[in-house]
Amino acid sequence: QLQLVESGGGLVQPGGSLRLSCAASGIALELYAIGWFRQAPGKGREGIACISGSGVTTKYADSVNGRFTISRDNANNTVYLQIDSLKPEDTGLYYCAADYATFRGLSRHEYRYWGQGTQVTVSS
Repeated sequence: QLQLVESGGGLVQPGGSLRLSCAASGIALELYAIGWFRQAPGKGREGIACISGSGVTTKYADSVNGRFTISRDNANNTVYLQIDSLKPEDTGLYYCAADYATFRGLSRHEYRYWGQGTQVTVSS
């Protein structure tokens, strides 16, 4: 049974950084495409970054391009999201998602498995 557990969220001041982790269990992670999504209060779930199983291919939403970096360590079954230059509008619940595929995009409908999320709050 595939399980995804996010961690690393918290309260950070504008301009700060966080590193989110998505730990997977029950699978060989390299066989799965991974995406990171976020949901701000009162808004829908937005795809922000995704990475292929090998880690070679990545894609970012325009809203985060240049500030967020997705990476993965398949040996340790973990995917990371480094988030820099945080803005108040980055506040939300951040989820990782997986699908058995080489690569998936930024649509939530492309992913079958989801974690429970980790909260990121950007405020002074």
